[in-house]
Amino acid sequence: MDQETDDNVMDTSPESYRDSDNVMETSPESYRDSDCVSPSVTHQYTDDIMDNPWITNQEPDDVLENPPIKHDEKYTEILNKDNYDLVMTDSTTKVEFHMQSTSVPFTSPDQDPGVKTSNKAHEEYKDNVKPVEEGSNLEPDGNTNTNLGDPDLTVALFGSSEAVQFGCDNILLGEKQPCLQNRDFPMIIPIQREISEHHVSVINMIGSHETYLKPLNHDIGQLLNEIHAFIFVVRLGQLTDEDKMGSEWLQRIFGDRVLSFVIILFTYEREEECDTIIDDLKNNSVLEQLLEKCGGRYHICSKNMNKQSEMRELIDRIKQLFTDNNQQFYTREMYIFSGDLQNSENQSGSQTEASIDEAKAQPLESLAQLQTDKGDKQKLGAMQLIDRIHLEDQKLRTVDFLKPIVQSQSQECCAEEELASVFLQKLMMLDYRARCLQSKGNNERHSTQQRNNDFSEDVGDAFDNIFGETAKPSDETNQLDAVHLMDVQMALLHCADSFLKQLMVTKLSQCQYALPLLVPNPFTQQIEFPLWTFRQINKSWKTTDDKGKISSKFQPVYKAETPMVAFFRFGPVNSSKSQLMNSLINEKHNTFFHRNCPGSSRTRVLMDGLVEIAWYCPSGEKTDRFTHCVAFCNLHGDAGANEKQLDILTEMASVNVAILPQLGKNDKSMTKIQNFYKDSKPLVCLLTDNDSVLTEMREGKYKIGLKDRNQSVVFEEIRRAINNGLLSFESSTIFKLEDVAKHSGIRVDEDNDEDLRRGKEAAQQMMSLLQDKDLTEIKESFLPLQGKLWHQWCEKNKELHRPTLGELHKGSNMEKNKSSKQSEMLKIREHQRASVLSQFIQILIQNLNSSVENEVSYFLKWLGILLDDYTAESLSALLHQYDEKWSTVLNLKKKHDKSQQLAAAQVELETVSEKLQAATFGLEHILREIGQIFESCSSVKRNKNDMIFNFSSLPSLAAEMMMSGFPLELMDGDAAHVPLIWVTAVLDALIQKLGDQRVYVLSVLGIQSSGKSTMLNAMFGLQFAVSAGRCTRGAFMQLVRVSEEMKAKLKFDYILVVDTEGLRALELAGRSTRNRDNEMATFVVGLGNMTLINIFGENTAEMQDILQIVVQAFMRMKKIRLNPSCMFVHQNVSDVTAGEKNMEGRRRLQEKLDEMTKLAAKEEDCDTEFFSDVITFDVQNDVKYFAQLWEGSPPMAPPNPDYSRNIQELKDIILSKASKSGGITLSQFKMRISDLWNALLNENFVFSFKNTLEIAVYRKLETKYSDWTWSLRSAMLSIEDKFYNRIANGKIKVQENDLLADMRMTKEKVEKSMMSYFEEDKDKEILCQWRGRFETRINDLHDDLVKGTKRKLDEAIEQKKAREKLDQKRTEYENELFSRSKELALSLRNTVTDENMLNKEFDTMWSKWVTEMTKDTPPLKDLNFWDDVTRILSENQELTLVNERLNQKDYELIDCQSDYCVYMRLKKHLEHSDEAVSSEEAGESSKKSKSGLLKRFGQKFMLGIEYFRWTQKPPENMDLNAECHYSIRHLTQKVIQDTEMIMKKSPVGTRGYSDSYIQEITDCVQKSVKQHESMSQKYTLKREFSIDLSLHVCDIARRMFTELHKEFREANDPKMYLEKQKAQYWNIFKNYYRGATTTTILSEFICSKLEPSILQAVYNTTAIDLAAQMRSDIPALRENRPNLEKHILKSLAEKEDFGQYIKYIHNPRKHFKQFIKNEVDIYFTKQNKMILKLFKGNLTQKELIVSNAIKTATVEAKRRSGDGNMWFRCFTTTLTDELKLTENSCGDLSEIKDLDFLETDLSDSLKKGTTKLQNSFTSINDMNMCRKSPDEILIDHFCQCCWVQCPFCNAICTNTMEGHPGDHCVPFHRNIGLNGWFYRGTTNLSINICTTAVASDRSFYPESSDYKVPWKEYRKGGSKYANWSITPDHSELPYWKWFVCRFQEDLEKYYSKTFQGHGQIPDEWKKHTKKDALESLDKQL
Repeated sequence: MDQETDDNVMDTSPESYRDSDNVMETSPESYRDSDCVSPSVTHQYTDDIMDNPWITNQEPDDVLENPPIKHDEKYTEILNKDNYDLVMTDSTTKVEFHMQSTSVPFTSPDQDPGVKTSNKAHEEYKDNVKPVEEGSNLEPDGNTNTNLGDPDLTVALFGSSEAVQFGCDNILLGEKQPCLQNRDFPMIIPIQREISEHHVSVINMIGSHETYLKPLNHDIGQLLNEIHAFIFVVRLGQLTDEDKMGSEWLQRIFGDRVLSFVIILFTYEREEECDTIIDDLKNNSVLEQLLEKCGGRYHICSKNMNKQSEMRELIDRIKQLFTDNNQQFYTREMYIFSGDLQNSENQSGSQTEASIDEAKAQPLESLAQLQTDKGDKQKLGAMQLIDRIHLEDQKLRTVDFLKPIVQSQSQECCAEEELASVFLQKLMMLDYRARCLQSKGNNERHSTQQRNNDFSEDVGDAFDNIFGETAKPSDETNQLDAVHLMDVQMALLHCADSFLKQLMVTKLSQCQYALPLLVPNPFTQQIEFPLWTFRQINKSWKTTDDKGKISSKFQPVYKAETPMVAFFRFGPVNSSKSQLMNSLINEKHNTFFHRNCPGSSRTRVLMDGLVEIAWYCPSGEKTDRFTHCVAFCNLHGDAGANEKQLDILTEMASVNVAILPQLGKNDKSMTKIQNFYKDSKPLVCLLTDNDSVLTEMREGKYKIGLKDRNQSVVFEEIRRAINNGLLSFESSTIFKLEDVAKHSGIRVDEDNDEDLRRGKEAAQQMMSLLQDKDLTEIKESFLPLQGKLWHQWCEKNKELHRPTLGELHKGSNMEKNKSSKQSEMLKIREHQRASVLSQFIQILIQNLNSSVENEVSYFLKWLGILLDDYTAESLSALLHQYDEKWSTVLNLKKKHDKSQQLAAAQVELETVSEKLQAATFGLEHILREIGQIFESCSSVKRNKNDMIFNFSSLPSLAAEMMMSGFPLELMDGDAAHVPLIWVTAVLDALIQKLGDQRVYVLSVLGIQSSGKSTMLNAMFGLQFAVSAGRCTRGAFMQLVRVSEEMKAKLKFDYILVVDTEGLRALELAGRSTRNRDNEMATFVVGLGNMTLINIFGENTAEMQDILQIVVQAFMRMKKIRLNPSCMFVHQNVSDVTAGEKNMEGRRRLQEKLDEMTKLAAKEEDCDTEFFSDVITFDVQNDVKYFAQLWEGSPPMAPPNPDYSRNIQELKDIILSKASKSGGITLSQFKMRISDLWNALLNENFVFSFKNTLEIAVYRKLETKYSDWTWSLRSAMLSIEDKFYNRIANGKIKVQENDLLADMRMTKEKVEKSMMSYFEEDKDKEILCQWRGRFETRINDLHDDLVKGTKRKLDEAIEQKKAREKLDQKRTEYENELFSRSKELALSLRNTVTDENMLNKEFDTMWSKWVTEMTKDTPPLKDLNFWDDVTRILSENQELTLVNERLNQKDYELIDCQSDYCVYMRLKKHLEHSDEAVSSEEAGESSKKSKSGLLKRFGQKFMLGIEYFRWTQKPPENMDLNAECHYSIRHLTQKVIQDTEMIMKKSPVGTRGYSDSYIQEITDCVQKSVKQHESMSQKYTLKREFSIDLSLHVCDIARRMFTELHKEFREANDPKMYLEKQKAQYWNIFKNYYRGATTTTILSEFICSKLEPSILQAVYNTTAIDLAAQMRSDIPALRENRPNLEKHILKSLAEKEDFGQYIKYIHNPRKHFKQFIKNEVDIYFTKQNKMILKLFKGNLTQKELIVSNAIKTATVEAKRRSGDGNMWFRCFTTTLTDELKLTENSCGDLSEIKDLDFLETDLSDSLKKGTTKLQNSFTSINDMNMCRKSPDEILIDHFCQCCWVQCPFCNAICTNTMEGHPGDHCVPFHRNIGLNGWFYRGTTNLSINICTTAVASDRSFYPESSDYKVPWKEYRKGGSKYANWSITPDHSELPYWKWFVCRFQEDLEKYYSKTFQGHGQIPDEWKKHTKKDALESLDKQL
């Protein structure tokens, strides 16, 4: 028989027990133990007693009573050696530990295992423990001196191991990390160091507080004597929770007195971290408190501890501490005293959860002593069990076991060390086969058949082989018994925290398993009653009364009052008590674990004395075994040995059932039996050695024999006896679970856990406020904010977003109605805020703010439990009432009764439904109220008057709850609304606490009551918060952390699970459920990375309903470019194993999906036919069939194991798919919620959806694009300078390849940066869609820059060639002047001595020379610009008209007029039509007119007067709309841009002015005007327009050409050129006159030529550098174009200049350019010193380059034996790329022979010249000498972008690429009245905003036409409308609203219209201040 492990174990010693029928021998005593101390016993059993009833047997009760010990032979041999120094590895834990020569107690095979080990060995061990010097027994450390003698300083180091870097150069600790921690043999070995001439003994305890070890119990006293200092090592700037624990650990172990010996040692990796120590102390209150606790003592050193100076300072600090402590050490006495204090506290305290740790810390020599005491022996057995299943280092928390783990839990066997983990994972998935697990080693061992090793040909004797002894293999005799599965369960419960215990017991109950009721704690020997674990368990049952009426009951088990039947046994019995009980409760399920269950083994550790309880719940059927709910309690082990448990059970039981062997009359157990027999309480005795039938010995006393009887008969007799006992004992006390706590001598968890107790008290305090309150009125009284006010706000919010709802569509002024609605919503928020905060909520918030770690979690758990308990009864009654009313309505409908009776019944049903909704009161409603408090306060920006805490702290509390595992309500199910402000704030707080972690969002959809929440709870062990007896309402989200192992496979940190209410909810019937379901499905599908579509049963109609909703949701996702995935879960399928049936089901599902796709496509207005076109879907792999949840009929049915298996398979598939996804960050998830909900609020989801995340990512990409383009542009500018120098120096050929080669490095750098950004950025999944476009754009820009530069350089070459003769002539002039100056000087040297005379002589000769040289060259004329313009224009226009327009000067403001009426003339067929203007309201349909012309042209938009100069408008033009004026303004601006390009290309600066340039400009104007007129059907443009536009652009050209022509004359007019050279030649003349050498004079001459070239080069370089610096320093010029626009708008608001606003609105490009110029000017003013420094730095750099060129030229010329000319050629060649300096620019230098002198003289002159230049520059106010100024460079960079303006409001497209693909868009639009739009037939300017209008049902008239275009279909208005994307947006736009109010009069005057009537400005707009406007820019742009 197999051993019964749970109830009938004999109390024996290792002797063998026999009976008359069967001789059972114990196996030979053996000695084995993987831990060398773990005892075990081996027993052998016969076959099952029930199968062989004539066999009896007795079994040992406590296998650990006197166990024979067995040692591994190899280990025993080692231990028998007298002396040893070894490293031993524990075979189980694989932890190395060091042992020294000492006496260790052990038992050899020859010893009697019962002999005690004397204390002598213990004393010897203590005396022999000495500090081991590093290098003796441990691995040697080269830096350790092992002969240092007695140390003069002793220090102990502790703290985080992350704060120290061990290594050979570590002065304090050395190279080897301490190897100190085997669980049973803790060793701390001091090492000796020599530091700063001190012998230092270092005790390394670093990392000790990070484990469960307490290695300091008594041996540490030998080490911790005379310690000078405790060094607490902390990583600088990174104070962790472990560090905080470390300080607490030190205080706990060593007492408070240790603090006076502590120095905090901050370690750093980089030296710059040291500078942050002061800030860290200021900013970190925890660190500051810690430091204060330690007396403010700290030191800083490197993490490597390798700097002698730092270690020397540390030693000095330790010595100073010793002095400060009056030369006192920390002594052994202090330690012992602190230990005594702790022990006394532990004994008096109630907490015993640390007992496991304390038990583990027992020293080795005490293990033998433990075996002599039963309690200690149980403790030892528990320790070894916990060690075997690897729970020794864990304090198990719920959150740890909710993580998805690597291995699949579907296996039926696993490694021993995985038993606990796999058991728990299976239990969480409701897989009752968790108790059927087998250890792999055990399974493999027993699956191998044992064979005789003799394989000879001799067949042998059959009797011997069959019945003889089979020798066990040697390896099996050395194996431990398999771990008992109930031991695994109990070990988990002992090691778990309270929350995990409760969750485990709840899951055990759901698996229909018995639950631990009284639990002996093996570590404290106390009996514990885990009442807390029962608090979330509910039971339901049905009973039938005498009349046959069935009544239902639903109760939490701790409140249920039921009879209880107690089962127990005395002595060893051979019948399985647990098996008997199972047959009574559920014979198909092992409610109580028994010996024949899989997972049972011969030894068990934690079961004896355990009492388990289970409830039998009747179903109201005739087959019920008991008619009422009955509790069954089972006492494991011998009742005689567990008297306390027995007394409690028998006292509380209604019926006692005792299983008895054959007892003697004087047997001790008979005394108890006698007492039960005399007592009035029913007693049933089950006799294992008797075969009698059911016999009633006396009233209520029964006996039943079990021996050799039919089991079914026996079970029926037991049931009958118990029922009879229950019936006869009905009047006695009924069992109630909570009453168990009243018994003395047991430990109740709820009373002994302080946090749990406080949490309960706080929850009870809140519940006391609900007493005597009507449940249906509680929410209204205590939670007023989420009632009517919140629902009204939601309704108005929907009306706001859907103008066709409510009153918003009434009247013409949408913005006024919208503002009014927003005002009403704000008033509701104010009402919410002003409402009195109930004491109920005040207590809640106060408790949520508790600083105690677990108290909040306990409080919330308790509150949920008590609330469910409070509402359960009332809800049950209401549900019963609802069922009755619903049945009545159905019956009346079947009768087709249309009478008042049916109507009245329906009203009653609706009333009950409302009551039911009002009575639903759970934790989710309370937390919803907190959310509404936050939303109302944040909306009005004020705290509630009666709230102690600031409302801004509430999201942080909710975030903490989410982190603790509580779900957060995402959508309010009652209001069908997302509290967006609250959810966003909570997610922000969560991001602040966790960081912006990546999450994988898993959502679920399905019809109501289809098991969605059950599936998620089983899959992840969750407990979604729903009210008692109710389905999920709305949507909830919960975080599940991904385990570290899984992170290697997954790319995210959490799974965020979203549970939703059911579609087609019955209680919502008739409340527009279709729309609500569509919203819910779209929202949930959009949120999820994957959505599980849950289909229940095989009802085709229900399936069709949900599929249509789901398909439509996915179709919407495709349209808005979101790509979620989905899986279909088909639950409750009858036969999931039938492959053919599943294939058929998949085929039908595919067909149904395709059918629904076609239906949904019609609603969504698209042509999709197949579901696979909507979403990537594989019907073979993305459909899972689930077995039904229950295995049998509830309420006693356990969950179906196949369901659990299906759950695991689905989970594996989900994680597999998830591994290919990166998920999204929490911030992205937050944005996704906002985007989806805002779009759903609007009527057209797809049209309204705005992907904020994509927009934000794209804006960031544009900023990077701006950086990349800047790199290319600035690089090309430098390259241009180089090539311009080359061309000026005579190189007249430039190849494109030359430019490409120079740009290659920059381009590669940009490409590398792009690749890195697109591949490594956290948003790379979103960025990938734009990668190709931006790469192409960068390549195009690069190519354009190269080609553009090549074109400019070619032009420069052509100009160079054209000037060759001029340059040659100049050289001749200069050579001639040089010679004549020299000759004149030499001739006058001895004749004239007066300076004035010399000057007069030189002036006379100079005039003569210049006249003589230029006599053949005529001077260049001044240009007469306006004469040329007038002449050219008069060729096509009348001269008088041209002169008139020129004199009137109207042309000057043609580009900024408000309208162009004076320039327009209606075409003739319009001028003569009989028009009438209708007065219809804007947005209403225009009335059809019989007159076609009237209909077509009768209603026109009016435009205003010109703002700057008032002009009378022709009356016939007054009805042209704003678009006509916009098109003319656009024409004007385009012509200006085109002609400016012509001006830039005109070579006036190099070739001089020509009237042909004027001709080209005026031709461009005429051509553009004619083209515009040909496209206009409404009007023609007068001649005045063409003339004024021509004059305007010619005026721009005049300013440009005049300046360029002046520069050309100065450079090309010989006389002017020579006059500029006069000073230079005067110096040459003077020097020669004074006798200077030719070399000196020529060197000065060369310097005079170098100076302007150097200055020019420095200016060019400085301009590029300054532009780059300005991009960094000027906020407006950072980032991209939208940022620049934001600063422009700020500047405009600050200046409040309406004229500037108009320029910005109508000509933004021009305004942008002017703004950049102004910013640059301001920068020059403010940063002049910095600019000067930069300029001088560049000058110095250029001087250095020239100096090096001088030296290089000298060396080269001397090498080639050349003269001055050769030297100059070498010099100019070297500087070809740096300066403009031609070979012949300095004349003939052949006279120079002494090149060294030239070098010296030239270097000195150069230095003097640059020094003079440096000193001459005191400020730089402009960069006129630059080839391209900084503002021009910046304008080129920022203005090469899209400038298309919104056709309605003139907002500028924010795309940074000109000609970009896709639609134009802008984040925020404006009031369209700013662009002149007004209501047809009125003079009222429109106040509509584009983003509001496109959501309305109004219309507009494009291009002044008579056909209306609905705003919703604005793209149909024409090409310029079709290219714009305008999405509905109800965001506040304070800036433009403030602008309209501030400049109302200016706008009215400018447009000659008013903001009256339909365009009246809402009063709410006038509340916006300039401050609001400016702040809104930072938020919106």
